[in-house]
Amino acid sequence: MLGERIGAPQIASGDLLRVAVRDQTPLGVQAKGFMDKGALVPDELVLKLIDARLDQPDAKSGYILDGFPRNVSQAEALGAMLKNRGEKISQVVAIDVPVEELVKRISGRRTCRNCNEMYHVAFDPPARPGVCNKCGGELYQREDDKEETVRNRLKVYNESTKPLLDYYGKAGILSTIEGVGRPEEILHRILDAIGHSTGARV
Repeated sequence: MLGERIGAPQIASGDLLRVAVRDQTPLGVQAKGFMDKGALVPDELVLKLIDARLDQPDAKSGYILDGFPRNVSQAEALGAMLKNRGEKISQVVAIDVPVEELVKRISGRRTCRNCNEMYHVAFDPPARPGVCNKCGGELYQREDDKEETVRNRLKVYNESTKPLLDYYGKAGILSTIEGVGRPEEILHRILDAIGHSTGARV
């Protein structure tokens, strides 16, 4: 919704990894080697994926980074990469949501194996259970969307990702908004936070 409103693509690091692995690109093949071992994909590879994605025409006038960076070292590496491109992050939005609400939202997500379209069993169910409205593909629950995994991710967030709030807060580009309510309400809070500037890099 935000991307459509400000005319900027949403660039999610997890989606980039899954697509690269699926398409067996050179970076995807490298990433799969780590993923098959249950190891984290090195920041260097993720940055290369993001760097390549930012070269695509739709990202030339701005973009929304989603899911990266996840810690301060990644933020520093991202900042260096963007500086080399003559770019910088102009704004960061932290969406504050209670833990139990997050667990409910994430554990209810279902993803299409074919086109990666996302649904939610409670908030945005498909017309037919387990079947994608868009392409007819099978819907499944990703391992990282299961409740026990979500709670572990939240623990990791508090340890590793939360310090980013201080990092970007000190840079003077952080806005924190309440993430509870209808999607449209949350969208308007984000738009207010970023000044609704078309093409803004977030």
